[in-house]
Amino acid sequence: MTGSLSDEVLPGKTSELSQLIKAVAFDLDGTLYPNYRLYSRVLPSFLLNPFFYGAFMEARRRLHSDHNDSSEQGTSFYDRQASVMAELLGKTMEQTRLKLERLVYRGWEKYFTGIKIFPRLKETLFALKEAGFRLAVLSDLPPVQKLSLLGLEGFFDVVLSSEETGALKPSGVPFNVLARELNLEPGEILYIGNSLRFDIKGAKSAGMKAALIRRSVFSTGYVPGRSINTADFIFRDYRQLQDYILQYRGK
Repeated sequence: MTGSLSDEVLPGKTSELSQLIKAVAFDLDGTLYPNYRLYSRVLPSFLLNPFFYGAFMEARRRLHSDHNDSSEQGTSFYDRQASVMAELLGKTMEQTRLKLERLVYRGWEKYFTGIKIFPRLKETLFALKEAGFRLAVLSDLPPVQKLSLLGLEGFFDVVLSSEETGALKPSGVPFNVLARELNLEPGEILYIGNSLRFDIKGAKSAGMKAALIRRSVFSTGYVPGRSINTADFIFRDYRQLQDYILQYRGK
């Protein structure tokens, strides 16, 4: 359906949500800006280093399946990732760490210059801050430099990545760390993401509310809770999310 937000959202459910949440947290890649803009820029690097990026994606796949906090295993997430990649590539840990830093953790920064965030995102962040919500970012990759390059530095009270939390989404570990850093109960947090599998499933399993951004003309409206993977709300434009949260607060 493509009707107005007020026609599609169930008022009772929206009112209940807006009264409960005290913080709004966001995924970064694909949630604050369109993924395709980055992919088109990094493609040459992928083509020049296929085995390295293949090992990186395989290591992430394995770590996605491991829902344990790396600190409980006596090693850091960064070292666990490098260890898997070193084994796959037949390289030393030191060689792998250096290449990870050069091609991923620092190498991708240059590609963010000039990338545009989604329309009305800043407007929404300003409105939520003014309404008293705490704001956060929880990403599977280090977000601090990206936020600065995207022009979003200073909006967020808490900024976390897997390197700090010790696990990848959809593990409940990073979401629990997020709640702890915000000093809130999980049910007081609305998490925004673009992936049902990682963002919505992870947030809901941790006890948070969740909203899914989908850039389709058909993707908006209240979604009844059918399973743990189901978002509380699906939207295509940040103004819709802003209205969804604020309309029962007189904003």
